[in-house]
Amino acid sequence: MSDIIQLLPDSIANQIAAGEVIQRPASVVKELMENSIDAGSSEIVLAIKDAGKVLIQVADNGIGMSDTDARMCFERHATSKIKSANDIFKIKTKGFRGEALASIAAIAHVELVTRQEDKDIGTRIVLIGSKFKSQTAIQSEVGTKISVKNLFFNVPARRKFLKSDSVELKHINDEFIRLALAHTDIAFSFYHNGKELYRMPKSNLKARITGLFGRGFESKILRISEEMEILKVSGFIGKLEACRKSRTNQFLFVNNRFIKSSYLNHAIFSTYEEYIEKGVFPVYFLFLEIDPDKIDINIHPTKQEIKFEDERLIYSYLKVAIKHVIGQFTYKPTLDFNDNDFDNFVGSPNRIKEDIESSTSYKNPRITPDRNREDWEKAFEIVGKNDDEVERSTSFQELPSRLNSSEGLLMDNQNTISEGNVFQLHNSYILKEVKSGFLLIDQKNAHERILYEEYMRNYNFGKNVGMEQLLFPQVLDIDKNKVKFLDSVLDELSKFGFILEIDESKNICIKAIPSNIINKKSVYLALRDIIENSNESLEIESLFKEDFAKKLAKLNARKRDESLTIEEMIYLVENLFNCENPYNTPSGKKCFIKIEMDDIIKRFNQS
Repeated sequence: MSDIIQLLPDSIANQIAAGEVIQRPASVVKELMENSIDAGSSEIVLAIKDAGKVLIQVADNGIGMSDTDARMCFERHATSKIKSANDIFKIKTKGFRGEALASIAAIAHVELVTRQEDKDIGTRIVLIGSKFKSQTAIQSEVGTKISVKNLFFNVPARRKFLKSDSVELKHINDEFIRLALAHTDIAFSFYHNGKELYRMPKSNLKARITGLFGRGFESKILRISEEMEILKVSGFIGKLEACRKSRTNQFLFVNNRFIKSSYLNHAIFSTYEEYIEKGVFPVYFLFLEIDPDKIDINIHPTKQEIKFEDERLIYSYLKVAIKHVIGQFTYKPTLDFNDNDFDNFVGSPNRIKEDIESSTSYKNPRITPDRNREDWEKAFEIVGKNDDEVERSTSFQELPSRLNSSEGLLMDNQNTISEGNVFQLHNSYILKEVKSGFLLIDQKNAHERILYEEYMRNYNFGKNVGMEQLLFPQVLDIDKNKVKFLDSVLDELSKFGFILEIDESKNICIKAIPSNIINKKSVYLALRDIIENSNESLEIESLFKEDFAKKLAKLNARKRDESLTIEEMIYLVENLFNCENPYNTPSGKKCFIKIEMDDIIKRFNQS
């Protein structure tokens, strides 16, 4: 049998190697910007077109390269960072393996322009798919400018699997933010399709954080600076009220290099866990400084994973440092706390109640027109039908006209549903007598369904929703990279009764809210949560109205463990069965269960 193993041509080998280092346009951005940082730049400009698919250009004012170095930098494993194997364990620069430029050149059109300060003329080099095309002298600024065009032009399979522009831009934005946070002594600018997205001068870390994520962070983060035997921890951690329902705004750096470590992230989260409610996550911008000899950063091509000599010790030190800072600004309530103590606990869910305006739409009901008892008997008769009968019914066409719950209308006609057959159980459930037994209604789920359908009716039928102008417009604290998404749904929000404006600094101001909102804080929470948890693609715009109505209804609904008056219970019961779907909440949870008299009788007759 003839020999079948052979050496691959350099062109193919380079393309395969490029797949390890360059996964998408964001990978190119990361590698080029890291080279600019290593070059001692004080200013770096990133410009891209079509989310990096057409052009990625990084310009800096660093030390530049000589003619020979400009040519050599595109050779595989050509680097100025290491000269022996031991140097790998003393690395303090971003790059060191000499693979990035060779990998980029293998799958793109590349142009490099560079000049050193002591030279009058710079060098321009052009490569296409690793093939050298030209090297010429050129007038240029001190530093280096490298342009990467038509990424993956010769690897169509890789280009085919790139995501939409909005997704790829999100990944580039993430890489840009990580580097901007790690190097506050460098001025950064970022342009996309000629539009400026960021312009950040040199600053301190706190100013850089607020510049990237909004002024709202300024009062919600705590400085941390702890120096221990083998580790120094610095940066900022979020206060308890800054915790969010997503893992956004979590940044961990080791020796100014962004890393991903589920183990160390667990150390941070477990420290917060005893102070925060389930389902929310802390915000942090943490920088760990450790002797390079104690870590290995050469275990992954992207260098975002690090192996520690003693990971358990780092885990313990990090946890102690964070707990020390949190302990200075909050406390954990004891089991015998009273209501006042609990309300003072930072980040407690009960603090939301401070913003509820004493439930005026319940306590001061407006009077509805008289209703006939026969109309509502029809509503409850439907509940007694079999499931098949319900499906054949005409979506409650026989029900009386719907209550206008947006105006806070409640029934004060006690003959409609008498006080004697509506009860509240454990301040959470409403018991309603019907002919064939009784209903057990979850007051929170029922109100959530009522509000959701009301919000959707207002939106779909273009109803003129009453607005309340805010005396002091509230700044919405969201990541600035979400502003584009918010801008695309401003018209949708106006149909719900919200007026928002985006100022020149990309701050979002809430100018007006619907006048029927009970919990004003729910507006802020609903907007922030749905925007921050939005899909990376802007394709979810078509689902925005449903998602927002669900979120707003959930946050505005009456909670369990709240005592209701007879009028409030009547409101929930009557309006629930006037909904198009009284059976479930928008998220699919049951609004009520029915207990048949036959079942009750059987249980009592059991011997």
